[in-house]
Amino acid sequence: MRKVVCIMANKRVTMQDIADACGLSRNTVSKVFNGRGAVPPATRAMIMQKASELGYGLPAVEKPVVSQQAGGSIALLTNNMPMDYHFGTYFVTTFTDQICRAGYTLKMFEISVDELQKKQLPPHFIPDQMAGIVAIEMFDTDYLAMICNLGLPTVMIDSPVHSLIHLYPCDFVSMENVASINALMKQLIALGARRIGFVGDKEHCGSFYERWFGYRLGLEQAGLELDERLCILAPDASPYNDPDWLIAQINRMPELPDAFVCANDYLAIHLMNAIKKKGMSVPDDIMITGFDGTSQSALVEPALTTVKIPSIEIGRMAADTLLARIRNPALPYSWTHIRTNPIWRGSTRQEKTK
Repeated sequence: MRKVVCIMANKRVTMQDIADACGLSRNTVSKVFNGRGAVPPATRAMIMQKASELGYGLPAVEKPVVSQQAGGSIALLTNNMPMDYHFGTYFVTTFTDQICRAGYTLKMFEISVDELQKKQLPPHFIPDQMAGIVAIEMFDTDYLAMICNLGLPTVMIDSPVHSLIHLYPCDFVSMENVASINALMKQLIALGARRIGFVGDKEHCGSFYERWFGYRLGLEQAGLELDERLCILAPDASPYNDPDWLIAQINRMPELPDAFVCANDYLAIHLMNAIKKKGMSVPDDIMITGFDGTSQSALVEPALTTVKIPSIEIGRMAADTLLARIRNPALPYSWTHIRTNPIWRGSTRQEKTK
């Protein structure tokens, strides 16, 4: 948390005062005023603005000139580079186009497991050379705090689990999760489902937890009991892509659910394969829904009922948010949720079973 420093009128303002007010080191502030070493444009602008507010006096010849010209690099940090079955594949393309039009280039950094555990930045990541950061598939709370403490404009796509109770000094752009899952639940119940299970690690990330919340809310609204024995809630690193492992999870259940709500399309598609291998039918025996709206969801048989994430719009919104933060570091931090939309397909029955 940044300190709020009150400077008395008769007290000489020092670089340390400015550093304290900005939540930065004195060395960083010194670089700006002495012209030694690179400082990100957004950080430089914040320091100069705070210096002006505190009445830090400089001889006219020593006042640094802050360039208003856009340019430099934006760092994309990820622990898991978005590939197939992930909305982020389209997000990256749109985000890159937006920042390039504004005069920036994108540099991608994939954080290794060792770097994540040791809370280290990649050796080729040089903060002074970055104008801002966008982070996707980064769900470690301590690592996120470390990124935010760099003092660079930062936008997170999605969030760590339980991040709503933390005051991170960064912006978030995410998909809406609760209302869309709640809509799926209402429709599944209208189609006759009474025993509904959830598939996915609810502690994996913020979006998974919100989908779990929407699932539980749907049960509660319908007066149905939550039975975690009908759910597959294993850690995200578990072999969800192994049909035999999934069949073993299903066989442990006291009874077969009428439907499964899956945390994303990847889980749903592999679950459909397991159900078929078990000799059962989707949707006649079990209805299945996903989340993401990936291209694969429309190609499987039957086509997967899912929730479409507007990846292109999220990419644009994230770029606009980051660029606004770079231009004005003093803006209030924001959390933006982009509406998602259920898509009804063949993996759920079209009318209530008689």
